[in-house]
Amino acid sequence: MTLTSALENVEDNLKSNVVAVGNCADINWDEHELGFSPVPTDFMYVMKCAKGDKFSQGSLVPYGNIEISPFAVILNYGQGIFEGLKAYRTEDGRILLFRPEENAQRMKIGADRLCMPSPSIDQFVTAVKQTVLANKRWVPPLEKGTLYIRPLLIGTGASLSLTPAPEYTFLIYCTPVTSYHKSSLNLKVESKFHRAITGSGGTGGIKSVTNYAPVYTAITEAKANGFSDVLFLDSATGKNIEEVSSCNVFVVKDNVISTPETNGAILPGITRKSIIDIALDLGYEVMERTISVEEILVADEVFCTGTAVVVNSVSSVTYKETRAEYKTGAETLSEKLRKTLVGIQTGCVEDKKGWTLRVD
Repeated sequence: MTLTSALENVEDNLKSNVVAVGNCADINWDEHELGFSPVPTDFMYVMKCAKGDKFSQGSLVPYGNIEISPFAVILNYGQGIFEGLKAYRTEDGRILLFRPEENAQRMKIGADRLCMPSPSIDQFVTAVKQTVLANKRWVPPLEKGTLYIRPLLIGTGASLSLTPAPEYTFLIYCTPVTSYHKSSLNLKVESKFHRAITGSGGTGGIKSVTNYAPVYTAITEAKANGFSDVLFLDSATGKNIEEVSSCNVFVVKDNVISTPETNGAILPGITRKSIIDIALDLGYEVMERTISVEEILVADEVFCTGTAVVVNSVSSVTYKETRAEYKTGAETLSEKLRKTLVGIQTGCVEDKKGWTLRVD
């Protein structure tokens, strides 16, 4: 059975399943510890496109497994990108998205780099809204979690030669989650492995699926030695910090906030971009620049940003035999920025920038 026929079969059951969407999810949000793990929801969104064509019309289908050819280019050559964003429940029960057009634009940039067609910004945002509405009973109450949304763009067409796929699938699924990390981070500076090629020649600046599995070795070793995650250095000199495995990093010294510039090797995070704007609005000086590993070791404060981690303080960074510790807690700058960001995302703080989008 092909992916198309499988989707046609499950789509026949869509009308009978819609009734369940309006009911409450069978979860005690006060007692259930979500974590950051797969929880199957009700529906996913699928849209297909042949090579050389444009995406046109997609549809909601019941959540489930998909069939794919063993020759699919995503399986053999890794032609695929993904995004990550969240839906937030407000105190009065509304559901908000946060800057979904930024995710759409970033997906388009990544698709262009990997020779793939991509949905338009309007198609992307509309598909995300439809997915959230179809799974709205899975959006946790305020302060109980969020609905994590994962758009995928993958080369599902079959090819044995090293060429772009003849067919592409845009798929969105979602799952309720809480924070990726439960506490402040203890980072190890990785000096052996690199996350990306320094400069604009590689794929570090896009969310290519091929960027992530190569960090597993470094993370596994770090966690085996008691660290939370890994901070990677640039591949050109091995002297400057770039990213943590799945999030951007910020350094605070004398009330000046610095973060590595997005030079092609570093992912232009949407949370990163938002935190920079919030910090500037609050009157802080923010610098996007090269940051040496020596600088981070003498910082006053360090924190990470990302859709999954939100804003997460760093309690220590270890580089070879040197361990630097930083202040954490309610009085830190990172906590001030986190509260402002989450307040905007959940409708508790006025959104003066038009960042949020109501979906219900």
